[in-house]
Amino acid sequence: MSGGPALPIIVDSATTKSVLIQTYFNETHLGWGTGFVIDSRRGPLLISARHVFTGRHQDSSLPLHSACGIPNRILVWLIHGPQLGSWQACEQPILTASEQPLWIEHPTFGALADVAALPLHVPDSVRVKPYDLGVPQVQLRIGPADVVSVVGFPFGLSAGGRFAIWVTGFVASDIGLNYGEYPRFLIDCRSRPGQSGSPVVARREGTYNTTQGVMVGAGQVTELLGVYSGRVNEESDLGFVWKLSVLRELVDALE
Repeated sequence: MSGGPALPIIVDSATTKSVLIQTYFNETHLGWGTGFVIDSRRGPLLISARHVFTGRHQDSSLPLHSACGIPNRILVWLIHGPQLGSWQACEQPILTASEQPLWIEHPTFGALADVAALPLHVPDSVRVKPYDLGVPQVQLRIGPADVVSVVGFPFGLSAGGRFAIWVTGFVASDIGLNYGEYPRFLIDCRSRPGQSGSPVVARREGTYNTTQGVMVGAGQVTELLGVYSGRVNEESDLGFVWKLSVLRELVDALE
């Protein structure tokens, strides 16, 4: 029996927006991270946790790799061609010739914020699917115990090819409050190394609460809430999410 034409790959749009990052020192592979793309007037920006680019623990500044390797370049896996299912590893510089960082930090918090933006060089052969930082027409009302998902690459693993994995947890602190000194909130989620830099999203369908009231029989909505940056410590499932306001302030400062 002859096979028919290949069926198109149907993948959730948020799955395709997360990109796998591999960090290197020269040719030595150091680790994995996750990122996603946003558009700016300076072109596409790769958003991730700052410590993915530095290769150092955000609080102690100690090297994350057991051999103390610090990344000087990264590979970013982007969709190749018009159809889903093919990827291209695109090398991105992260340091200047004088070893100064090319990533951009928050205009107020600087290195204290575990969020950074790297100008992304996109070859003509690939395409990106950016998130929109604008205020959505329908804003979800998100509170403690509500379900959220970290869409990324735990241990560098994928759902197939280079498609991201959804790891689901719950909001653990009121989003209207700041956990600690910075604009971030907590989620309770069994995340693992490789997911740092992932977008944290809320997905709702049917009936759900919004800032305008209860939506009944509505279509599916996915809202970006922030950037995941890791657990509060190795023994806890509580993790940090840097709020969307941090990203907006970073991009606004560039423009």
